[in-house]
Amino acid sequence: MPDIQELVCIVCPLGCRMTVSGFSGDAASIAVEGNGCARGADYAVREATAPTRTVPSTVGIRGAALPRLPVKTARPVPKGAIMACMRVIRGVSVDAPVAMGAVIVEDLAGTGVQLVATRSMLAAE
Repeated sequence: MPDIQELVCIVCPLGCRMTVSGFSGDAASIAVEGNGCARGADYAVREATAPTRTVPSTVGIRGAALPRLPVKTARPVPKGAIMACMRVIRGVSVDAPVAMGAVIVEDLAGTGVQLVATRSMLAAE
């Protein structure tokens, strides 16, 4: 990992440009500059030590008016697990009807995170 990392905060609309330095293995040793609030500093430390992302995608759906159902991870997953999650998602197909918020996959790629539907989809008439 580089000694200095620059990133743009995405916690609020301000988009503060921050510099993160002092990587020595633990979060307490990391210095953050350029943040406009404490939430930005927390984000920078998390991003520098253990970056995560919410994964949006679609899965196949049988018996609905549309061929794909939009889904997302219920919580962010480790950035390094995204490709494994996508490999699992690629093979998933469900039957209509599906309610928004329904759990599609209980433990996505061993991350402990659920994959949930982000819209309801009725069965085709």
